[in-house]
Amino acid sequence: MASQYRHEPVLLAEALSYLFDGRAAEAPGPLVVVDGTLGGGGHAQAILERTAPDGILVGLDVDDEALVAAQARLAPFGERARIVRSSFRVLDRVLEAEEIDGVDGVLLDLGVSSRQLDAPERGFRFGADAAETTPLDMRMDPTRGASAAALLASASQDELERCFRELGELRGARKLARAIVARRDAQPFATAADLLRVVRETGVGGGRAHNPATLVFQALRIAVNDELGALRDGLDAAVSALRPGGRLVVIAYHSLEDRIVKQHLRLEEKGCECPREVPVCVCGRARRLRVLTRKPVVPSAAETRANPRARSARLRAAERVDVAEAA
Repeated sequence: MASQYRHEPVLLAEALSYLFDGRAAEAPGPLVVVDGTLGGGGHAQAILERTAPDGILVGLDVDDEALVAAQARLAPFGERARIVRSSFRVLDRVLEAEEIDGVDGVLLDLGVSSRQLDAPERGFRFGADAAETTPLDMRMDPTRGASAAALLASASQDELERCFRELGELRGARKLARAIVARRDAQPFATAADLLRVVRETGVGGGRAHNPATLVFQALRIAVNDELGALRDGLDAAVSALRPGGRLVVIAYHSLEDRIVKQHLRLEEKGCECPREVPVCVCGRARRLRVLTRKPVVPSAAETRANPRARSARLRAAERVDVAEAA
């Protein structure tokens, strides 16, 4: 299984640079870094090599196939690699269980891995070559929650419209939602081909450079996995876990994720949320971050040529400030 897991870490050199270069502070003892989206372990391996000889990597993922692949890849690092089956949204609980009271870096590489996209049985793929046999699943963790097929079968027309409009930013969201509701009783949506037929018939998503179904499947995947809710929870947990001088690096692949990351980092840098007309802070929110990337870092042309799936990646980074600086 591990040998089948293709994993090309995106923006690897840039992620390592923001995690480690020019750090304002160094913690006593070994560096502790969390890879909250372990995948096949590409970023994690580079982090362990960079923090040798005694740095610790805590790697999280909910995909069993990814965990098997990462365990094989990181086995040479022994106990320096601590692999945990968990979502990064509960990073605080994982660190408590591992008896770690603070970390020096957190990396989140969001989205779907190449292996998940390429494995028809996972349901993320909608290519015509396998659409008839691709189940509408889309769960990152196949053991938890409802599948995309279940969502399409049970959600109201308004809920489906909101999903496609807000999570897919899809023109024609209402038209597609209406068509799905009208058809699902007579013909349940079980495979990618079932959904593709309705997308083609309604004509939504036309005029885009890429397949019109891209935004439809993106919206369903985000809804099924509550990806935006997990991101908000994970960002807050990551910032809380960082020691002063520790770095947070996040790689996003679509505008919804990137917008949340940008806004969260800016809020944590600002601290106080009181209205301007209030002369003295009453919210009590302290500044916790210093943003390191005023604009997102994007892949080079060479990386995009070598790995086309990296083309939409956007990296943002920030550093935890200490109490004295925040004051």
